[in-house]
Amino acid sequence: MGHPQQQQNHGYPILVSTMNDVPGYKVTHVYGEVFGLTVRSRNMFANIGAGFRSLGGGEIPEYTQMLSDSRYEAVGRLCQAAMAYGANAVIAMRFDCNEIAGTMSEVAAYGTAVFVTPEQGSQGQSTQGQPQHHAQAAQQPAPPPPAPAQPYPANPPAAPQYPSA
Repeated sequence: MGHPQQQQNHGYPILVSTMNDVPGYKVTHVYGEVFGLTVRSRNMFANIGAGFRSLGGGEIPEYTQMLSDSRYEAVGRLCQAAMAYGANAVIAMRFDCNEIAGTMSEVAAYGTAVFVTPEQGSQGQSTQGQPQHHAQAAQQPAPPPPAPAQPYPANPPAAPQYPSA
């Protein structure tokens, strides 16, 4: 997930994986579906400039940066939602992106909030998602286990309140 030069977990407070499981860990509790959402818009002048630039084709760096930032923000909010349940990981994470009114971009990150524990005798997830024998060749230690979680709440947490403009 993400750019190869970034940290493996991008500094998120819990483990986030696009896989349905985490090598070296077992899922001991499933809390359910969680999501993080952000909606962004570029100012009118930037949209006009990008429109002219799109006539020639190619990448539009301002939009690329905006969408990249939006994905990181959405995953950060996904982590907060999962932690509110007591989860220490999110598995099967996916993105959904939509356009709103032709001027805004919605980015949602969603997945399954879970509690994972290291499997007995396992060294945990391999480095950068490589098979374990490649990780050993790189001589990099396995990441630490996910942070401990709070007990499962009787009622789901309230929906987060996002800052208004």
